[in-house]
Amino acid sequence: MDPWEIVERYHRVIAPANRTTYFPLVPVKAENAKVWDVNGREYIDFLSDAAVQNVGHNNPRVVRAIKEQVEKLVHATYIYSFPLEPLLLAEKLVEIAPIDNAKVSLGLSGADANDGAIKFARAYTKKHTILSYMRSFYGSTYGAMSLTGLDFHVRAMVGELSGIHYIPYPNCYRCPFGKDPKSCKMECVEYIKEKFEGEVYAEGVAALFAEPIQGDSGMVVPPESYFRKIKKILDNYGILLVVDEVQSGMGRTGKWFAIEHFGVKPDIITIAKPLGGGLPISATIGRAEIMDSLPPLSHAFTLSGNPTAARAALAVIEEIEEKDLLRRAKKLGDYSKKRLEKMKEEHELIGDVRGLGLMLGVELVKNRETKERAFEEAKKVVWRAFELGLIVAFLQGNVLRIQPPLTIEEDVLDEGLNILERAISDVEEGKVPDDVVKNVQGW
Repeated sequence: MDPWEIVERYHRVIAPANRTTYFPLVPVKAENAKVWDVNGREYIDFLSDAAVQNVGHNNPRVVRAIKEQVEKLVHATYIYSFPLEPLLLAEKLVEIAPIDNAKVSLGLSGADANDGAIKFARAYTKKHTILSYMRSFYGSTYGAMSLTGLDFHVRAMVGELSGIHYIPYPNCYRCPFGKDPKSCKMECVEYIKEKFEGEVYAEGVAALFAEPIQGDSGMVVPPESYFRKIKKILDNYGILLVVDEVQSGMGRTGKWFAIEHFGVKPDIITIAKPLGGGLPISATIGRAEIMDSLPPLSHAFTLSGNPTAARAALAVIEEIEEKDLLRRAKKLGDYSKKRLEKMKEEHELIGDVRGLGLMLGVELVKNRETKERAFEEAKKVVWRAFELGLIVAFLQGNVLRIQPPLTIEEDVLDEGLNILERAISDVEEGKVPDDVVKNVQGW
């Protein structure tokens, strides 16, 4: 079957707002870190379905849990009844989350979890102003889109929530203040104080929304002390810290939640992507007094708390615990980062390697001195890798997104890294034609 025929059929009936294109992959089967297309071709998956498959594609424990559940009870809305599965999941999430005395609100996606966090934060603090970050991404619903500091084009077309203000994220490779890490005086922290003095009334701010690692901005990791310094400022004004762990949570960085690397306890955490092992489910986890601030049915969805998705999520957590995947994510992440750093020494196209655990970014540049983003080269690398049997994508137009399942076999990981290096070499040596760029839309 011609994959491009499937692509064309997609264009005829699927709204472009739903998706983007990197390559013509038509998957029909997947197992752990491998995917097979409609023609039986095998690929190594370094994308994990956009950081969804932390415990691997079609994880046997998750598949078994889903099969057992659908034989008994596919769905019973926990809006009106009390099914056991969402209760057990909520109890487990409260146990593993770095929040004292927490409660849970279940949903369907990371975006609606962030929408819920907006409501809870505003209701609890009785304040409306919210701080967010430039180049952040929180989802596509109205609330999540309004928080997002990545792309304002759509918001100019459809409108947005009011009361959102932005601050720069601490990107040490591309410092928004033009500083070098060696001479940095944490201007990114001082900027918040200036924001309060010159633009935003601090006592009127409900919350700061933050990604502990900025994912869609290109896997940007802040300095280790950054969030501790920020939290002190927030606490002075009674401002909540809301942490989006949709992409970085559930073991991806070597801890249950990436914020645990930075020594602070947030007030609210949002999770989704890997939680359901491939089924749609999200959770907003917050301090009980915050989560009790909204009245009944003010953030409810008929299908939230779905027993099948909740049972799958429980299986995901069990798999992470029993297979010690937190430790494994750190081990394989450290190994991968060393190999990528070695590639950087040998390939001028690589400007920076960063990340924690198996949440890694490889920034491609035309020139290491100017740090000019290598947009076309990134498209060529992704395309060439696909031709060689590796699924990898890019963010911000030039940052390769390296997020294989935490369960990936070590030899498969090595093979994938070998393919990635070959793709980079082929691009540098001019072996990838310019015309492939037209096939890669990207993100």
